[in-house]
Order: sequence, then C-alpha cells, then structure tokens
Amino acid sequence: MRISKNDFFFSSCWLLSLFAVAGCTSSSKKQVVICSKDFSEQVILAEILARRIEAKTDIKVERELNLGGSLCHQSLVAGKIDLYVEYTGTAYTNILKQKTTSDSKTVFNYIKQEYPQQFKAEWIEPLGFNNSFAIIVRGDDAKKFNLQTISQLGKVSPKLRAGFGPEFKEREDGFPGLAKTYGIKFAEEPKELLLGLLVQALQQKEVDVIAGNTTDGLIESFGLVVLKDDKNYFPSYEAVPVVRSQILTKYPELRSVLAELGGKISEAEMRKMNYLVDGKQQDAGEVAQQFLQQKFGNSN
Repeated sequence: MRISKNDFFFSSCWLLSLFAVAGCTSSSKKQVVICSKDFSEQVILAEILARRIEAKTDIKVERELNLGGSLCHQSLVAGKIDLYVEYTGTAYTNILKQKTTSDSKTVFNYIKQEYPQQFKAEWIEPLGFNNSFAIIVRGDDAKKFNLQTISQLGKVSPKLRAGFGPEFKEREDGFPGLAKTYGIKFAEEPKELLLGLLVQALQQKEVDVIAGNTTDGLIESFGLVVLKDDKNYFPSYEAVPVVRSQILTKYPELRSVLAELGGKISEAEMRKMNYLVDGKQQDAGEVAQQFLQQKFGNSN
C-alpha cells in the first residue's frame, strides 16, 4: 500500500499527539505516601489525613502503615515517604536531642525552625490533643491511697510495684527523671513489660502502677485513673502532621487541607477512637471515616 506524504504527515502528528497525551497522563498522576508508626493511634491518624486529602484534592494517597521505631522519620528524611504525624516531645528530645522541657510553646517554635533546615520538612498545625506519658493506677488503689497526683504517689510508692515499657524505663524523659523529680522508690525494681501487656498486668494485679499514655482508649473502660503530673515533669507530646518541604512545593494545596484539621481532635475524641480500635476491634479506616463525617459531614 502506497502512503502519500500527507498521509505520513498526519499519521506522524497523530502518533506524536498520542504519545504526548500518554506522557502527560503519566506525569500528571498526583500521589503522596503517608506513614504511620506501629500502634493504633498512629494508624487512625494516618487514615484521617489520607482520607481528608483524597476527599479534598485529586491527590492519591499511598499508605505505609505500622512502621516501627523511628522508621517514619528516617523514611521522611530519605524521601521514601512524604508525611506522617509526629509528636512534639519525641521530635524535641529524641530527634533533635534537646533537653526535656514542659514549655510547649518553646518546643513547637524550635521544631518549626529546625526541621526545614535539618530535614527539609515542615510542621503544620497541631491536631488538637496531647498524647503525653501518663502514670496510671487502678481505681480501687486510687481510692485506697487517696491518689490524685504523682506527688502523692511518691509518698506511698514503697508499698507499690511498677511495670514499664522498655523505652520508658530507660529514656531521659522516662522513669529515671520521674523518680528523681517526685522522690519515687517502688517496693522492687520496676518490671519491664511489652507495651501491649501493661494494662493487662495492671488489671491482673501483677503490678500496681504503669506508664501508659493520656489517650489510651482502655483507661476509662477499665476504670483506671491517670495521676496528675503536678510538677509538669513530662514534656508536651502534641500530635502534628509533618510534611516534606518538596512535596508542599509540588502540591501547595496539601498545606490548607492539613491545616483544616488543626485543633479538630480533642484528647477525649482520640481516646474514644483508640478504644473503638483497641477495645472494640473496629477497623481503623472506618473509625477515621466516622470521625471525618462527624466533623465535616459529607463535604468533599
């Protein structure tokens, strides 16, 4: 079959146009990768952020959930993930290696200043709750010993046994400093327990005091009591989305979507969501969706 110059010209143009469209389609696919640490609260928060981004933008969100330890931070710095929720106290003491302080404003301002310089990442608005360490006792012991504060615990600590996770037992803002600040000396050396077994050990009276966190969903359901940190020993652990600066430049709409979530999650709301996942075995994604519908309705 003979092809004229005109036919060849138009065929070539059509093919070039097709390749151009295909190229545009491929390169215009907008996507970010969100990470979570390996506990329920983090997975719920990742789902809240991911679903809100997908509802309000045309950006697809890939999830990398349940990464242990500091892998989210390391992956963010390496450019393998684009955003996750970090806690101010963790960033300040563990990542930026600063001495513990209870001045939450100083902590947040320092982090906001240092992250772009050191890690090429930015902190957005705090989500609204503080997930600090919590010293927890059984309700009946709180009544028996008249315990409302950690100072009161210090006075009766020789009669009690404690159980802590490995990290809390050793880290600077954990038990060593707490014991010194409040004059705590337990009946025996605190037991080292896996985080998931702390509440169970307290319930079964294997220990009398544990270090959990203020948003633990099982606190209210098991009638446990969080003792007030009356000397403000523990630093603030505000939950805040942290995002790679490069991805904010690439997708500037991300900033406003994430900022919309600022101040939207109270400590009580986070505790309830954790309970639905940990206590009621509900799916974290469904719990996140229910929360978003309550806060924002069905708006897209």
